[in-house]
Amino acid sequence: MSPRLVCRVALRGTAGPSFGGLSPILPRAGNQDRYGGGHVCSSSRRPRRTRRCRCRRLPQDHGRQGRLLRPVLGRGRPAVSVDLTRDSGIATLTFSDPPVNLYSLRLHEEFDVALEQVEADLPRVLVIRAEGRIVSGGVDVSEFNSRGSRETTKELYDRMLELPDRVEALPIPTIFAAHSLTLTWAFEVALACDLLLASEKARFGLVERVIGLTPTMGGTQRLAARAGVARAKEFVFTGAQYDAATLERWNVVNRVYGVDSFEDDVRSFAEGLADGPTKAFGAAKDILRQYEAGGVPAANAATTSVASALFDTEDLHHGMESFLVDGPGNATFHGR
Repeated sequence: MSPRLVCRVALRGTAGPSFGGLSPILPRAGNQDRYGGGHVCSSSRRPRRTRRCRCRRLPQDHGRQGRLLRPVLGRGRPAVSVDLTRDSGIATLTFSDPPVNLYSLRLHEEFDVALEQVEADLPRVLVIRAEGRIVSGGVDVSEFNSRGSRETTKELYDRMLELPDRVEALPIPTIFAAHSLTLTWAFEVALACDLLLASEKARFGLVERVIGLTPTMGGTQRLAARAGVARAKEFVFTGAQYDAATLERWNVVNRVYGVDSFEDDVRSFAEGLADGPTKAFGAAKDILRQYEAGGVPAANAATTSVASALFDTEDLHHGMESFLVDGPGNATFHGR
């Protein structure tokens, strides 16, 4: 496995370069084990050489009071995982790579395994969420830094783009649940989902500017599709973090929920979609893809073919019969 990002505080006590807002930098050459190199915490008495810090503070908080996270370093570090659970037609995909859920090729491979299961047995709704204090602090920059040429760099970016594209192509409703800080790749995956639900304390950012990069997983263009080109430029150019209320106003976030009730609210929202006509939702997604590609004329050209194909679904026939016999709103759909 390639070296992970680690926090390192310079000998004078200033934080290293930041990517993803957590002040990480690459390990120094010659000191690259599985956990990366070391750093000097301000608590060190002899800052003549770097050492591995095992304190629990975020890098920018060394030497002062600050928020605590689980240790980045140490042999007991939890494994990377992407778990898929199912309940009443709702599949929940939970990713975890403590302490800050950085994107890595290893995490991407775990996503592939989970998404293969989703595609093989489609649920009525897919919810994507993160485990931990934050959704993601960014990307493991060592994945970029290890590339030796423009060609191999492009291969990496092509690979990274596969993840949001694969999520976007699913024929079922997809929800991203952002409970807190959501940076770079995680926000780009969120934008590839049909709906983005956020807690009041969630913040979002595309902060690639700090390493001289532009977003590589479709975030720029998908943000423009939701908020407009000018807002997408502002978001990428500034590299700032925006709260959920602001992005709801921009039509990027669909719903903002309270922190304490967030998981219950997400579940309730997902249940409402899972009870609906899943095939009809997939048809709506197909029509909207045509709209995104070619505007209203392209969508109009596809609409009658897409909608008429629903004639072969059980849900349409049951829905029409229920409407005529029992009145509107009484049909029970099964996603077939």
